[in-house]
Amino acid sequence: MISRKKTIEMIDKIDAMFPDAECELIHENPFELTIAVLLSAQCTDNLVNKVTRELFKKYKGPEDFIAVEQAELEQDIRSIGLFRNKAKNIQKLSKDVIERFDGIIPDNYDDLVSLAGVGRKTANVVLSVAFGVPRIAVDTHVERVSKRLGIARYKDSVLEVEQTLMKKVPEDRWSKTHHQMIFFGRYHCTARNPKCEACPLLDDCREGQKRMKKAGLL
Repeated sequence: MISRKKTIEMIDKIDAMFPDAECELIHENPFELTIAVLLSAQCTDNLVNKVTRELFKKYKGPEDFIAVEQAELEQDIRSIGLFRNKAKNIQKLSKDVIERFDGIIPDNYDDLVSLAGVGRKTANVVLSVAFGVPRIAVDTHVERVSKRLGIARYKDSVLEVEQTLMKKVPEDRWSKTHHQMIFFGRYHCTARNPKCEACPLLDDCREGQKRMKKAGLL
């Protein structure tokens, strides 16, 4: 793994590439954000946004989500993967938010992960984006980029990647770094065809150099 100093140098370059990176999920409040992140599991943000544009017009809050049959909600989110399970979790989450938290999404980790369908990543995103709490949420992009750049080890679990990033990146940069690494992974260091030949991190990226050599470009 690379050092903390080298990690920050790489993050600085990613920062220069994507200075305005932010959450791309459409939402107007913490509840909508929670629903959007829940829907985004194994699904692109673009598809989620297409669905939530209409979904959040029909359902204004947790009360609306539990006022319909699950089958109706399933139809409303049918184009999203795992829609049946997600509809079930959305209704259970909405019921819990009403009964346990007076209809308001909680602003602490333990309460968030107690809600149906809310895991560590979702909780971290909600805390960071909705409540301004420094967090690093490790999604597929953050995990891939961290391992390719040597910030984390390839054998590391998602939790180990998160813990490594938290050690190597200053806390006041956690939330911004999280979004910038997502943008870097989504638009540059993509899963199948990363843009290694045009990457400012290539000189320090063993994975990129390996790919370039294999393609006969180094």
